[in-house]
Amino acid sequence: MIENKVYDAVHAMVVEDQQDIRSVVREILKDIGVGRVTEVQDGRSALNIMEAEELSPINFIVCDWNMPRMNGIDFLKQVRSIFPRLPFLMITGRSDVDSVVEARDAGVTAYIRKPFTPAQLSAKIGGLLRQANAKVAV
Repeated sequence: MIENKVYDAVHAMVVEDQQDIRSVVREILKDIGVGRVTEVQDGRSALNIMEAEELSPINFIVCDWNMPRMNGIDFLKQVRSIFPRLPFLMITGRSDVDSVVEARDAGVTAYIRKPFTPAQLSAKIGGLLRQANAKVAV
């Protein structure tokens, strides 16, 4: 378990159309110590929020691949055009080689396949946050 105060200043965004999965991810982020979590149900809405969050920028994104309005890959491409180094974790049921390559080529930071356990997701997110924290002070 990561010390809870380490990521107090982090603002994470969870982009997932399924409420139950959003809730699980939010709770894991809170358990890790992330100070603020914004939940969004699709990529288009997430972009709108990111554009409006000038005073409290997003530091980390956890995103599903399959969503209405704008899927995770299209959202990732948009994010990368604006924020090339923002940590971005894709969560998806897709595990075929073509999908993994597509996500990598679009600039995903990390990839985790559904179904995942809370411990697996926590470890993946914690590792990405530690890596991001080592590069830039939060």
